[in-house]
Amino acid sequence: MPNFVKVANKNDLKPGENKVVNVNGTDVGLFNVDGEFVAINNACPHKGGPLGEGMLEGDVVTCPWHGWQFNVKTGVSPVMPTAKVSCYQVKVEGDDVLVSLE
Repeated sequence: MPNFVKVANKNDLKPGENKVVNVNGTDVGLFNVDGEFVAINNACPHKGGPLGEGMLEGDVVTCPWHGWQFNVKTGVSPVMPTAKVSCYQVKVEGDDVLVSLE
């Protein structure tokens, strides 16, 4: 059974916003895509840039360091489909946003 950890209040991120959160020592990019919360590994596979600090347009985040892009719902790059980041389970309970790395 997944171990969910509270990482935010659902009011912390408006639609189109994102931030870096910590789940048991792992940095995770948390995104609000039109009211749906999604989470991916924060480290861009190119050079480790912080994806959770990138610019979110629709469901695609652009890494602030070198411009690599990833779909935050699938983890797959729309430009280079072989480039991927891990996606994590997210659930909302009341006002709490919870993420599981499992």
